Amino acid sequence: MSLLTIMRDRYSVRAYQNKPVENEKLRKLLEAANLAPTAVNFQPFRIMLLKTAERKEELQRIYHRTWFTEAPIIIAMVAVKSESWTRKDGRNYVDVDAAIAMDHLILEATELGLGTCWIANFDVNVAREVLGLPDDVEPLIFTPLGYPADEQKPKKRKALSEVVMYDKWS
Repeated sequence: MSLLTIMRDRYSVRAYQNKPVENEKLRKLLEAANLAPTAVNFQPFRIMLLKTAERKEELQRIYHRTWFTEAPIIIAMVAVKSESWTRKDGRNYVDVDAAIAMDHLILEATELGLGTCWIANFDVNVAREVLGLPDDVEPLIFTPLGYPADEQKPKKRKALSEVVMYDKWS
């Protein structure tokens, strides 16, 4: 499958089958995240795998939608700002680096027939507590991971003419 096809096929899955994710598939998508480019190759993130079966109620506190804990696994991408690169003007790249890694993971999951849903609207304080994060580590992104039990709807995207500029801001 081409990368562009994978990108077209990826969608935000909001219903999951009660079926475990094979270890080989899990290893492949974790490798994809680990291969993501990061500023100065610092890789200032950690990928946390959370099995939902043993802790649905607790995980539901992070994000209240019931489908969040339907999948057998929830993946948390957490940022370690102290390990990231900072540009001379003070712009730290931890969020960018972690987002690229999560995107690689999600695209690989799509290729493997797995579903995901990028979650940024969660309770940070609850996530911090549930994950047992130290003060210098920040939860950034979550995704359920499992086999989809729903179907993709047509994507709505802006026209390229609305998002592409040439040479100068216009």
